[in-house]
Amino acid sequence: MKPATHTQDPLGAPVPGRWDHRQWGLLSVLAGNMLIDALEVSAMVVAVPAAGRDLGLSLTGAQWLITGFAVGFGGLTLFGGRLVELLGRRRVYLWALLGFAVASLVGGVTDEPAVLVAARVLKGCFAALTAPTGLAIIAAAFPAGPERDRAVSVYALFGGFGFTAGLLLSGLLTTVGWRWTFVFPAPVVLVLFAFALRLVPGDASDPGAKRHLDVTGALALTGVLLCLVQGIVSVPGHGWLDLRTAGPLGLAVVLGAVLVAAERTAPRPLIRWRLLRNRTLVRSMTGAAALNGVNLGLLLLMTAWLQDGLGWSPWRTALGFLPAAAPLALTALPSRKLIARYGTARPIALGAAAAAAAGALCLRHPVPQSYVTDVLPTMLLLGAAFVLSFVALNTQATSRLAAVDRSAAVGLYQSAVQVSAVVVPAVAAALAVGRSDDRPALWFVTAVALAGLAAGLDGLRTRPARAENPLTGE
Repeated sequence: MKPATHTQDPLGAPVPGRWDHRQWGLLSVLAGNMLIDALEVSAMVVAVPAAGRDLGLSLTGAQWLITGFAVGFGGLTLFGGRLVELLGRRRVYLWALLGFAVASLVGGVTDEPAVLVAARVLKGCFAALTAPTGLAIIAAAFPAGPERDRAVSVYALFGGFGFTAGLLLSGLLTTVGWRWTFVFPAPVVLVLFAFALRLVPGDASDPGAKRHLDVTGALALTGVLLCLVQGIVSVPGHGWLDLRTAGPLGLAVVLGAVLVAAERTAPRPLIRWRLLRNRTLVRSMTGAAALNGVNLGLLLLMTAWLQDGLGWSPWRTALGFLPAAAPLALTALPSRKLIARYGTARPIALGAAAAAAAGALCLRHPVPQSYVTDVLPTMLLLGAAFVLSFVALNTQATSRLAAVDRSAAVGLYQSAVQVSAVVVPAVAAALAVGRSDDRPALWFVTAVALAGLAAGLDGLRTRPARAENPLTGE
């Protein structure tokens, strides 16, 4: 792409100037796709009870609608960056968009729960390809400095808004029919694809990169997550010793060993083990994983409470969840001012404390009777947790890493966030099914929150990290 008001240096890098209509169009496509990716998880939260009733699924079965997407996303996040490097941004991005649209259509028309879950996993896989590719395209199309920062900020804003939009849209669509929640992304993504064909600039693969995809590592990681969830959700119905439980859990251990062996012997491993010796990165991964897991775990339990227990409609449930989701969308960009003034450690610790308080507060009334007294305070605390710590965690993660390691570190960080979205809802559902109240599930979610709080408090003992771009690390 050669913008009318931008010139390029002899190496092809964009130089500063006023954005033209093609760059605005390109950013609109990328931000729109980021919006779709972000709302996928929240859209399923509200649709879970209706889909479960229609398909005859218990909470442990219906939770796959949430965790399935996270399995695909978390399993292939690192692999997505490698594909972009070896095959080129344009090719990966366009094919991933088409795959996402097809998976959306398949999920919306099938009556088979297994096919529905498979479609969710595939959508997560394709989202794992478009997410790193979108940032790579921005880096190539917008000059480094204020212009790129502005483009990344728009991109991040749509991501922050996506979770809130997903709740509202799912509340509306599920009132008509939960299948529309699965189908609606397809036409939107196809429109984005049509514009992307014209606007996404061509590029070549990196000629200096070693031609090693590390497919074994990517498949092993995805397999571990799938088997782990299947084993966890089988415990309530079959017990620990039944082959339907022990089999998947045992296979998860075997695949975990395969993953470690593959990553230690691969010429270019997806996981750079030395990065895990960076205490700041690991602390950030722990905090972000805990925050995401607590959020999804509590929302999964509460959507069952509100819809099945109190008889709320999907739309009313979506509105009830807004205090937990909307504050992040409204404050994602201004949060950088908070970080510039106070650093990252204090907001992260306060946010982790709010998340822990949200879980603990639910323990007062494991079977809530009133939204105002039993649900709303938890929603407000979750919203405060995200406002305080979400951007700060992203900023802190790469604050003490060399520039050459930041891309790999961001991949590890995002993978950790998705792994928590796999494990925490699955365990919470397994602990809640068949019980008169959800106290065991709430104790587990609260324990996860306390792990995040421990990581946040540990960060208070270190020197505050400087403010930087939370997505690019610049």
